[in-house]
Amino acid sequence: MLSETLESGLREYAIGEKLRTLRLRKKMGLVQLGRHTGLSPALLSKIERGLMFPTLPTLLRVALVFGVGLDFFFSDPRRRHALGVVRRAERLRFAEKEKGAAYSFECLDFAAVERKLNAYYAEFDAAPVGKVLSHQHGSAEFLYLISGSLGVTVGHDDNTLHSGDAIYFDSSVPHSYRRIGKPPCSAIVVTVP
Repeated sequence: MLSETLESGLREYAIGEKLRTLRLRKKMGLVQLGRHTGLSPALLSKIERGLMFPTLPTLLRVALVFGVGLDFFFSDPRRRHALGVVRRAERLRFAEKEKGAAYSFECLDFAAVERKLNAYYAEFDAAPVGKVLSHQHGSAEFLYLISGSLGVTVGHDDNTLHSGDAIYFDSSVPHSYRRIGKPPCSAIVVTVP
């Protein structure tokens, strides 16, 4: 039995509510979560309703299923950064040239935790002739071309974008980019993990 002080302190973290939110976000039932964690649905229900507090190993099993760290359950939601401001000077530039790609990107949203999307500022260089490499990732991508002209190949479909054009596509399909012409070419790229 926990002392009143410990119980009061643990309640402030709202572990059960956070667990329920994660579970419902994934549209998962207690039985299904129980199968993934090896914990009984009754135990999970008691934790969600705040009738009991989980041990760290129990909480870690749940955290692993949802891809969050233990800190998710112990951070104050008012202090978690559901928003994030990234100043231009704080952005780091990552060049993909060593992998054969002819673009560089800067993450625009790294200050926000628990992101549901990833946003980048990208600049495209002229690709070496015959060296356009395709890649695939995630589930969806959106690209808005700020300047220049860009060829975007998605699967077998070739598309040419000009300044102000946008494209949305399934990023699990192999895709590639190539700058068209000499003028600088830049875009905002949003991906969904």
